[in-house]
Amino acid sequence: MTLTETLDRLIIDVPDFPEPGVVFKDITPLLADHDGFTEVVQALAAAGRDEAGRPVVDKVLGMEARGFILAAPVALALGAGFVPVRKAGKLPRETHAVSYSLEYGNATLELHQDAVAPGERVLLIDDVLATGGTVAATVDLARRSGAEVVGVAVLMELDALDGRAAIGDDVPVTALMRV
Repeated sequence: MTLTETLDRLIIDVPDFPEPGVVFKDITPLLADHDGFTEVVQALAAAGRDEAGRPVVDKVLGMEARGFILAAPVALALGAGFVPVRKAGKLPRETHAVSYSLEYGNATLELHQDAVAPGERVLLIDDVLATGGTVAATVDLARRSGAEVVGVAVLMELDALDGRAAIGDDVPVTALMRV
């Protein structure tokens, strides 16, 4: 079975959630399927490897909240550290913060100031690339820490919302599924 077939089988459309007209992509069946989840983690981790398959990142940043679920095992697969990027007020020490717009309102993300050292290479992981606000904010946070953003890998990209435009051309984006 191909990755596309696995994703099609295990990601379920939920119409009119969280609001009328939205088709929510439920990834919980994928997470519950060991083989499917393993396949996704390996595919996302490929964005943090060179052509020979060697890891090229020091840290994997995962965005709250579903990005945590995907980023932590990707970090393990790459032999890298995992760094959570949290909503405002959730981290206990000094942070960098970025506010941005998303498809359902506004948000602020924070990253501990010492979570990523200058010069470290990071891979950003999230479940969905929609308008690009969350990813662009995380790129900004990583760069404020002095990190080099190697790339972004997402489970799915919502093409109609053109999130790549918000990120810019200088950050490679890998999407396992485009809808």
